[in-house]
Amino acid sequence: MSELRTAAPIAWCPGCGNFEILNSLMAVLEDLQREGFPLENIILVSGIGNHGKIVDYLHINSFNSIHGRAVPVAEAIKLANPDNKVICFVGDGDSYAEGLEHLIFAAKRNIDITVVVHNNRTYGLATGQFTPTTQQSYKGSTMPYGAKERNFNPLELLLFSGATFIARGYPVKKEHFRRLLKDAIAHRGFSIIDVLQVCVTFNNLYEVYNNRVEEVEVGDPANFNEALQVISTWDYSTNEVPMAIGKFFEADRPSFEQMFPKLQPPGPEREIKLQRWLDKFI
Repeated sequence: MSELRTAAPIAWCPGCGNFEILNSLMAVLEDLQREGFPLENIILVSGIGNHGKIVDYLHINSFNSIHGRAVPVAEAIKLANPDNKVICFVGDGDSYAEGLEHLIFAAKRNIDITVVVHNNRTYGLATGQFTPTTQQSYKGSTMPYGAKERNFNPLELLLFSGATFIARGYPVKKEHFRRLLKDAIAHRGFSIIDVLQVCVTFNNLYEVYNNRVEEVEVGDPANFNEALQVISTWDYSTNEVPMAIGKFFEADRPSFEQMFPKLQPPGPEREIKLQRWLDKFI
């Protein structure tokens, strides 16, 4: 067992797509460590959902947030120490529903965090309710006659919101997914991977994805229109068209934390100034 793994027993269902996300993350972190990046400078943040357990299984500094609020926590950690690399794990219900406003503004700011969305297209922890990306044919506890709402394409929204790295991955394509994950973490600015993470219990889409997923390589990753064309090819409301995976967009723009002067390092002088400020309110 990798020294990164904790002794905590894994609570996911056999066959859950979260297993390969965990394995891929460990492989990427080990690569970064071999390349000289200190793992103590990596902070993991997770939200509420089955995905959130990922922080329990790794010997990495982490924070488990409340539902929909993982992204602002990740932003705060990044601003507190810009030298940290912050990786934020969220679910599709966690971030495309409750936390959507935080996701949009993090992309708009281009803050240097990596968001990995475990998009199983259902609230698995809530036993099969529908989310903003659930296909319309889906029947679950909150829509016994099938989902009637048309869902939306979150990567289109994030492209227009200002994200500077946008990708979609399928962990079954292990080596391809690991390259995407490493590239997203290395990117300076807001990066997001929409992960086709299958819930075998409530929305088992392995057969659909295995038959329809296609690796796509855009000609110019910095071309907005080309990225939009590829991202828009998949209609999330059905599973009847090819599903592109790959890095669709990457642009080099100043990140949010670069807009601020470097914070004064901790020390006696800073503590004195802080105490003087506090004294005004006591």
